[in-house]
Amino acid sequence: MVTRRELDEGLKHLQDMLCRMGDLVGVQLKDAMASLVGLNAEEARRVVAEDPALNRIEEQISEEAARLIATQQPVAKDLRKILAGVKIASDLERMGDLAVDVAKATIRLEGQALVKPLVDLPRMAELVRTMIADSIRAYVEENVDLAHKMAKDDDQVDGLFGVIFMDLAAIMAADPQTVSQSMLLSFVARYIERIADHATNIGESVVYLVTGKRPDLN
Repeated sequence: MVTRRELDEGLKHLQDMLCRMGDLVGVQLKDAMASLVGLNAEEARRVVAEDPALNRIEEQISEEAARLIATQQPVAKDLRKILAGVKIASDLERMGDLAVDVAKATIRLEGQALVKPLVDLPRMAELVRTMIADSIRAYVEENVDLAHKMAKDDDQVDGLFGVIFMDLAAIMAADPQTVSQSMLLSFVARYIERIADHATNIGESVVYLVTGKRPDLN
């Protein structure tokens, strides 16, 4: 017989795993950016090596979601919470992949000197880390206002991306020998901007969970 307690325990387990994924992604991005700022290829390789742990949690979330649907027969908001959880896990896994891409950029720069001190990229990454934490908190608290805040934060990230891109374009124009590295740093900015997009997707999932309707926050 299906009991409310069994369903609640399953939903709590799902939530705990999502929180763990969110924490891991935040650490991945922090460490990847630190490796880039310090051109620490060893630290970057560690970020790459630790990525499978995130993938395993996503698989566990999918398995738990399938088990809950099959055995607990959730309906309405309970079902939406499970479906939203699976979608959020997918977004978090993709964020982790993008953080790994940042770390791989550090590895490609091994032995080089940076064309400029990195200031806006770390600022951008820190803002995105806040978005990741806020998006997970919005899910846990079912906070629609915090979910909508993702759109405003994403606009700030987009603004920083534009500044970084123009700055690097000016450096390339002034010195063609910087083109390769400047392009790579532009890609890093794009990776971080895409992580922000996934955090905004999580905000959309939270609104869907609470209201049953999925908005477009991007």
